Amino acid sequence: MITIKAPAKINLFLDVLGKRRDGYHDIRSLVLPVSLYDTLRFEPRRKGITASIAAECRFKGIPWSFSMGSRENNLVVRAAELLRKHTGCRKGAAISLTKRIPIGAGLGGGSSDAAAVLTGLNLLWQTGLSTFELMEIGARIGCDVPALIHGGANLMEGRGELITPIEGINGGQILILLIYPGFAISTCDIYQRHDRRAPAARSSPPVPGIKFRRVLEGIKQNSAGLIGRGLFNALQETVFSKYPLLEIIKNRLEKAGAEHVQLTGSGSTVFVLLNERSEGDKLARLIRRQIESPLWTKVVQTIGKSSRLMPAATG
Repeated sequence: MITIKAPAKINLFLDVLGKRRDGYHDIRSLVLPVSLYDTLRFEPRRKGITASIAAECRFKGIPWSFSMGSRENNLVVRAAELLRKHTGCRKGAAISLTKRIPIGAGLGGGSSDAAAVLTGLNLLWQTGLSTFELMEIGARIGCDVPALIHGGANLMEGRGELITPIEGINGGQILILLIYPGFAISTCDIYQRHDRRAPAARSSPPVPGIKFRRVLEGIKQNSAGLIGRGLFNALQETVFSKYPLLEIIKNRLEKAGAEHVQLTGSGSTVFVLLNERSEGDKLARLIRRQIESPLWTKVVQTIGKSSRLMPAATG
């Protein structure tokens, strides 16, 4: 058996450059993996691929349970079948998923699970593909998958398939509070709404450029303060217009003294860059008390490349 940890991610910077002919969007994003993990276990089978949830995922105050869904929409099964088709491998596998990353949260949980499947089955089936080859397959599954296969801090461009690693941040350098409001957001819906917004409502090009350079330099210098001054998400106002609760959460956190607050991805998770863990615990208690809605909160830390999709156990 092989066990792989699949980390969540946050977007420190996300700009949407335009819609492509293939229906996707060209983006420019700086992403970091964080210490919140799904766990996937792989056992060999003579043939066939099965996938199941190992345990119901419970978030405090949020009575959610998760299912694998249909095979067509299941990224775990889709990743396994793409790897088998690409390599011609006829072996099978039983995949068991323990879900800890909220769904539809902008944390890349489904993409990270798919990345873990490609990594884990490459080991289990001994198909011998390089990281770059796995990233090419991953790009066919989802925009975040290549970066999560590579691990560490990355610049994502194109529709997410163009990856440039960024050296600088090591594991444990930056603490982050995650606030998940208890509901999922459709990425497709948010991009469609973003496209319909009037050009005048979108940020002018110079502002994202300045912020991008701040975040990039902050990653290289391991500086949470510099990163915080460059936080940017081109989708944030679109998300807030449909889900005002998220803007209320952000405003309440800032009023309570949080300096660097932002939505990650297309939501629904809001994150705060912290100076120390006690600050995160204090803000979590405050926001749960003030918002009359179920909230899940967790303090996490950035992780380095060596902490990403690696075998946690074999047997």
